[in-house]
Amino acid sequence: MAQHAKGPAVAVIQLRNPPLNTLSLAVLQALQDGLEKADADPSVKAVMICGENGKFSAGADIRGFSSPNRHGPSLAALVSLIESSKKPVVAAIEGIALGGGLEVALGCHYRVAHVKARMGLPEVTLGLLPGAEGTQRLPRLIGVPAALDMITTGKHISASEALKLGLVDEVVEANTVEAAMHLANQVIGQPLGPRRLSLRPVPPLPDTDGFLRAARLRVRERARGCLAPELCVQAVRAATELPFSAGVRRERELFVELLSSGQARALQYAFFAERAVRRWSAPGGAASHGAGPRPLRSAAVIGLGTMGRGIVTCLVKANIPVVALEQNLEYLDVGRKAVMLLLEREAKKMEQDAQALDFHNPARLQFTVDFDLLRDVDLVIEAVFEDMALKKEIFHKLSRICKPEALLCTNTSALDIDEIASATSRPQQVIGTHFFSPAHVMRLLEIIYGRHTSPTAIATAMQLARALRKVGVVVGNCFGFVGNRMMFPYVEQAVFLLEEGSRPEEVDQVLEDFGFKIGPFRMSDLAGLDVGWRSRQGQGLTGPSVPAGTPARQRRGRRYSPVPDLLCESGRFGQKSGTGWYRYERAGGRTATPDPWVHSLLAQYRHTHGIRPRRIDQEEILERCLFALINEGFAILAEGIAAGPEHLDVIYINGYGWPRHRGGPMFYAATVGLPRVLARLQHHSQAHPDVPGLRPSAFLEKLVAMGNPPLKEWMSYLSQQSPRL
Repeated sequence: MAQHAKGPAVAVIQLRNPPLNTLSLAVLQALQDGLEKADADPSVKAVMICGENGKFSAGADIRGFSSPNRHGPSLAALVSLIESSKKPVVAAIEGIALGGGLEVALGCHYRVAHVKARMGLPEVTLGLLPGAEGTQRLPRLIGVPAALDMITTGKHISASEALKLGLVDEVVEANTVEAAMHLANQVIGQPLGPRRLSLRPVPPLPDTDGFLRAARLRVRERARGCLAPELCVQAVRAATELPFSAGVRRERELFVELLSSGQARALQYAFFAERAVRRWSAPGGAASHGAGPRPLRSAAVIGLGTMGRGIVTCLVKANIPVVALEQNLEYLDVGRKAVMLLLEREAKKMEQDAQALDFHNPARLQFTVDFDLLRDVDLVIEAVFEDMALKKEIFHKLSRICKPEALLCTNTSALDIDEIASATSRPQQVIGTHFFSPAHVMRLLEIIYGRHTSPTAIATAMQLARALRKVGVVVGNCFGFVGNRMMFPYVEQAVFLLEEGSRPEEVDQVLEDFGFKIGPFRMSDLAGLDVGWRSRQGQGLTGPSVPAGTPARQRRGRRYSPVPDLLCESGRFGQKSGTGWYRYERAGGRTATPDPWVHSLLAQYRHTHGIRPRRIDQEEILERCLFALINEGFAILAEGIAAGPEHLDVIYINGYGWPRHRGGPMFYAATVGLPRVLARLQHHSQAHPDVPGLRPSAFLEKLVAMGNPPLKEWMSYLSQQSPRL
């Protein structure tokens, strides 16, 4: 609720709805009552609006978005009521003013912010636009370019940036409420017309129409099929072309269009799914509500390759002192230089937000080749090469050196956690922490428990994810865990499509048009083709360990494509070598160009193996790649490797570039309809009986037989939960 208080001349209205003062119906009603009371009281000369417990407001309650016809005052009407007050209204912004919270502040005549406050209009990230006149008021206050940037990205800005833009009138380091009260007393009696944003014109640009047309193209390219950013541009255009009241009507029309688009539902599902995965369960009935983490006061990272460098950067940014270890002085020197370069870049970014990064202090970051310096750390993250023997050797050494309660983490993308743990005398302290590259940028942390991993170890790993500002998802132990295990059939189908007549750029284009940031072949070039090649060699799928006489296109009774192996044998490892599935301007280049050499190789390969190429349409490419991935997801759920479909969706959105506005692979399957997914898998499986990845999962078949229940009910249809969870 909103609390009202009154000083000698200034009425105070405090937004109160812990923990973030969201604008529930009760809060809106109390705010309206407070404003009307203050307006009617002749002894009140000004009004100050603030939030309880050092937070202004995080905006509207997301669950209320889907109910636009709720009873009670609307937020837009409240903002208009604030602005039309005959007495000056001052907002005291502390902590956060987001979404509807910032729109309330825009209705106020003056805004005072604490130096650490952050502001933003993040509705676009939920598939919507600011629907309480924010798209009409903000451009009038700070101009079209800055307003468009905030509205179409949903980014949060600091108080200092808000001051530069003119979004706030004053920034204070001390008591914000006192400063707002002081300002309110100063402005009593001053004309309010110039402070009412609805009466202001939008500051003109030399070519407003040209700017907005270019912005729309930029936004469309960046959004890759997401509707909200483009409709945000349309709403801001309305502010530049229409009177305020007509612009508000246009904003409302666009808001309703987004609300009914399906994308808003997907994006809001993703928002809540990220919160749901904070709860975890593990063998023996252990769960997040009953396990507490150990303190994380210090950490060590072993291996300063690409992943290790990123992990060190994450830890330093989280203010966790780090010991960084390499096997020899030469590697240590290379690693140190790379880490310091990364940290310098991060420090520059943080300086823009008035934050400091202390990384030159040896007490915060130490480089060494001496394992003995790891004796007292609370946590060790091993980030060496994906080699089981090497990892076991390191864990055996850690078991002897580290203190008994230290958490021993392995950054592996597929290897068996239990086998790594077997090299130690404390398997209960061993856990997988699968970071994604670049580790200091990617939000996902896949946390893998083994047979003996303790609940405390899992809780501590989840605490690490929170400290690093990552989304931690707890999963069980199997080859590839969740993310990579689902990725194998996706990439496999992509390669089979090449054998049958497609080209890498055609497959990539279809999947990028669907919304992936990059398609499977550009992704493979980025990661390095040699990574998968080494893995296949280790599995005995290629190289000298393959028995003589084995058919080129078959392994262990199932279809196999040697095309990626042929590329690697020709020294084509992707961006790092300058050639892979594509050609690049140089080794280490980033610009992918379709390569006639690959087209020629594929034509020759088809001729050698008697494959008659055919034209493959977009629908088949999408179905075979996506439905194979989804099918593996159902198998993972049936085995109890993940606790629910939202875990798989959060992993794919945050780690594998799945388009957020499509809600994740399992949400997408529910949207398409499980009967259709099953029917198409059956069709493709009949056409390719030697591809197990296309054979429908028994769990998928069961869900269809049970009448295609909603996603939230899927897990209740498992005949019994695996003992893993």
